Amino acid sequence: MRSNLLRICFLFLLCAPISWAASSDSVDTHEFLLSNGLKLIIREDHRAPTVAHMAWYRAGSMDEVNGRTGVAHVLEHMMFKGTHKVKSGEFSRLVAAVGGRENAFTSRDYTAYFQQVEKSKLDEVIKLEADRMSNLNFDDAEFLKEIQVVMEERRLRTEDNPSSLLNESLMATAYMSSPYRHPVVGWMNDLQNMKAADARDWYRSWYAPNNATVVISGDVDPQQILQVVEKYYGVIAMKELPVRKPQIEPPQKGIKQVQVRAPADSAQLAMAWKVPRLEPGKLDDPEPYALELLTAVLDGYDNARLNRTLVKQEKVVNDVGVAYDMISRGPELFLISVSMAKGKTIAQAQASIRKALDDLKQKGILESELKRIKVRILSDQIYKRDSIFGQAMEIGTTEMAGISWKDIDYILKKMQTITPEQVQAVAKKYLVDEGLTIAVLDPQARKSEVSKEGK
Repeated sequence: MRSNLLRICFLFLLCAPISWAASSDSVDTHEFLLSNGLKLIIREDHRAPTVAHMAWYRAGSMDEVNGRTGVAHVLEHMMFKGTHKVKSGEFSRLVAAVGGRENAFTSRDYTAYFQQVEKSKLDEVIKLEADRMSNLNFDDAEFLKEIQVVMEERRLRTEDNPSSLLNESLMATAYMSSPYRHPVVGWMNDLQNMKAADARDWYRSWYAPNNATVVISGDVDPQQILQVVEKYYGVIAMKELPVRKPQIEPPQKGIKQVQVRAPADSAQLAMAWKVPRLEPGKLDDPEPYALELLTAVLDGYDNARLNRTLVKQEKVVNDVGVAYDMISRGPELFLISVSMAKGKTIAQAQASIRKALDDLKQKGILESELKRIKVRILSDQIYKRDSIFGQAMEIGTTEMAGISWKDIDYILKKMQTITPEQVQAVAKKYLVDEGLTIAVLDPQARKSEVSKEGK
């Protein structure tokens, strides 16, 4: 795992030579609000005759209710099952016929659909995507087939994957109230009992132009594209959206622990602390930026502190990862995860992690160390400046968190102002036992290994 600082620094490089300001002289990025509430953001990039078109819905697993977990992801699958005009399976075929690629993804915070095509084919995919925003039409038989696909996806990606099982239990233990405690794919029992009506209800509730942002990046003329978007998306009626309950996570008051027993080659340890995220309207708060940089200090490059100490010097773990997402809709965790080296114990790994963190808290980091981290990350991300799709992704994920793309330049400038003392301060304040959840994977012999022993 790597910090989302990599993602943000890519934006820094991407946007450095252009104006991100929302002033009248900005000719690179354009924002429009249609009368039905749809937000349209167009990023001009004329270096290649290609375009990325993305439709983002601010509805992810965090908007689900108990008993219907996984429905956001299930509906993502059903969105390819046809409309009144397009038969089941035809959507992907039509995109492929114009030489494009397409897919979709669901997260805790949103669901998004995309196509990447040659610029002359953009009108066709806009028409297709707008059609399924309001005209999705699938029967119960299609749903029954697809829910089996989703359950098999859960078996393969989660139930047969020890790391995924550990992460699922970690999230369910760390969070009490927040819907982040539920897996995006849903709990198996909820999937087994899900009906086609559940998916239709989700579609009717959340798939509306006033809950969507369309992002288009590439070789386009903004005014021409606005007319096309108005023609196809603009005729869709807005809806009254469900009331979103805050579901604020209560303060944690001590260490939580969970153990997972599953077939695996080695033991694993995950340590997660409750930390703040970057909130809309509070972009001057230095703590989220300092936490992003802290991930890089610990795991931002090959010789970062945890990798150097735990993997190379002490050889107590095979690998280490640090993760934190500064930009999201819900409460966040600062996560350190490791897989054990042969002959080493969970206790040894936890002691080594705590020692490394204590050393950072007491001694801090050098200005030169922080500067090297920033330069290294920027250098590693230069090639991403040419990604049309990456530009649309960054705009979309930021917007879904309630932060405008217009604020990205300020966020990046703010990141550059963070000092070693501020990084040290967030480590001292948040990486403490009071907000810590520990998850341990206890490896069990695989069935094939048990069979061999029995013989």
